[in-house]
Amino acid sequence: MALPILVSLTLLNQAQMAVPSHHLRHVELFGRDVPVYNREVLAGVDRVQATALDGGGYFIGIHAKPAESPVGFALALNGKALISPPRSTSYCSGSSYAAFIEGLDMILGPRLGDLSSDRLEALRMQEPNGGRREDRVKAWGWWNADGWGNHYALVQYLGAGERIPIGEAQPGDFVNISWKSGLGHSTVFLGWGVDSHGERGIRYWSSQTGTNGFGDQFSLLSKVKELLAVRLTHPEKVLDFDPSRAVETKISGDAPPIDTPGN
Repeated sequence: MALPILVSLTLLNQAQMAVPSHHLRHVELFGRDVPVYNREVLAGVDRVQATALDGGGYFIGIHAKPAESPVGFALALNGKALISPPRSTSYCSGSSYAAFIEGLDMILGPRLGDLSSDRLEALRMQEPNGGRREDRVKAWGWWNADGWGNHYALVQYLGAGERIPIGEAQPGDFVNISWKSGLGHSTVFLGWGVDSHGERGIRYWSSQTGTNGFGDQFSLLSKVKELLAVRLTHPEKVLDFDPSRAVETKISGDAPPIDTPGN
């Protein structure tokens, strides 16, 4: 396990911490002075949240009938469907992938007309027959894979992002969380904060039980084992990535950052 790094964390202000779980103000509240493409990712969050203002429901169950759905709406890129959802519910990696896709749609716009059919197919969240796209298969399969899926897909498979030291994460970055419980979570990072007891934590947007699907959630860093942050830096790579590219899964996360005294 990686050793924690002592950093000076920029903490969310009172207004940012007080906003409810379900809102459409991610760009307004968290998008100031963020890296170049992070605002579009946050705008993508607002687009996805707008499809289910109450969260839309959270459900996982590979063998359920109908099967689990990564998102509960017909996510599309340049008007071309990536999924026909079997349910109206969602789960964590589906929500973060949807924010990524919506961000791409805004960033690349008309350039997506140059996206080849094989690359479009590699971005889909279902097989052509509507069946489940398995983990570690193409872009969505890597994003949805256990472990550091955001890194596997965005940095390695698509070549469209870079890993960021967790202490330097900014709103609109993608963060995988490994909990001490042994479970994991795929999120869009919103910032570091402090609860009413003075404990440090991380605020993120994702789909989870506690927000009935899509929504902001705050979790204490004391519950976190490791994290890994990636940032969308080269969205144009989606137009020319190799759909057969291999991915290395033996990578380590970062320990939760330790805030410097007095912050």
